Amino acid sequence: MSQKLNLNLSDSMYQNALNIIPGAVAGIRRPYNFVPGEYPIYFEHGKGGRVTDVDGNEYIDFLCAYGPIIIGYREEEIDNEVIEQMRNKGFCFSLTQPIQNRLAQKLIDLIPSAEMAAFVKTGSDATSIAIRVARAATDRVKIVRCGYHGWHDWCVEVKGGVPQKVWEDIHEFHYNDLDELEDIMKEHGDNIAGIIVTPVGHPLAEKVQEPKPGFLEGVRKIADKYGSILIFDEIRSGFRVDMGGAQKLYGVTPDLATFGKAMANGYPIAALVGKKEVMKVLADKVFLSSTFFPNSLEQIACLKTIEILERDNILATVRKKGEFFSNLVEEVVKKSGYDAEFSGGPLMPFITFNKDKDGLYKKLRPAFYTELIRRKVFLQPYHHGYICYRHTDEDLKYAANMIAESFEELKKYC
Repeated sequence: MSQKLNLNLSDSMYQNALNIIPGAVAGIRRPYNFVPGEYPIYFEHGKGGRVTDVDGNEYIDFLCAYGPIIIGYREEEIDNEVIEQMRNKGFCFSLTQPIQNRLAQKLIDLIPSAEMAAFVKTGSDATSIAIRVARAATDRVKIVRCGYHGWHDWCVEVKGGVPQKVWEDIHEFHYNDLDELEDIMKEHGDNIAGIIVTPVGHPLAEKVQEPKPGFLEGVRKIADKYGSILIFDEIRSGFRVDMGGAQKLYGVTPDLATFGKAMANGYPIAALVGKKEVMKVLADKVFLSSTFFPNSLEQIACLKTIEILERDNILATVRKKGEFFSNLVEEVVKKSGYDAEFSGGPLMPFITFNKDKDGLYKKLRPAFYTELIRRKVFLQPYHHGYICYRHTDEDLKYAANMIAESFEELKKYC
């Protein structure tokens, strides 16, 4: 087995934080979502496609802050625009700065479903206001969902503190299963306000899935059949699979869509976009307001990020890098001899171990990711990764080689 990383300072900070912050760190960043004792808990800094923890260990980062980093960490061109706005104009006011209009128009120009846009801070904000808009636009109550849509009451996976009446009108179907969706609609269709689905499937802790031929088109037809609003949750796929989102890539246009993560390369902004006839309920029927939603720094960062993505053809390069990495890793996984699977290529790479009746996968998964993190490749055992523009060919080759070595080391665990 390879040598365990020095994580002394990270561990010390964590123990201290347990006394002053519930859980020490938030949700998905807690140690049990990685391999406890093997992964760092605190990062000190990042640059390009790499991050460094508080103990000085540097990693090739394939988690990319759970998706926002599409170009790279600390992109000077973006940061300088933000600093200029901060110094010369300010960013938090009682009224809205005009940058908001420019950004809204840019999204309308790029995204097929976008005729109007509203800005919030997080993906959960965006999906939740999408649900409110769908209900107001249809005067219906029930929602059909497919995928992870955030932490708000209507969709959170852990129900502690959430009254049942808040989520009892939410019905769930599985990705790529039109029959299951149709069965739900047959039973509740007259009261289904909206169908929300991630156009690229990324179930919790399971392999990433592409839509089967006809799946997204089928969801569109079913929504139309029952008069329900179709919502694409593009928080992860937006500004990553295509500048117009997965809806443009696959040629299926929803009524509403949510965007976030990669749209500002790490700055906290998300958006709900959609058809004017649906979005207009936000003008008078639906309340949406926040002290910080109109802040301009994130909007500046978003416009600059989009400018760079377009100018330098970033997404085509990211896809090319992802294809190169995927080809290497797929071959490694095939040759490993383990019941493992590579999915999500070329943009959301994920290595999973298939469930077996003896539960061997529960030993193989943490062992594999232990070996990988010790080799300074940062991937998550229960969440797919991402490719960013600043990942170099050398980074990708090194990571693929370390994945091969990590598989080789598994025989020492089992």
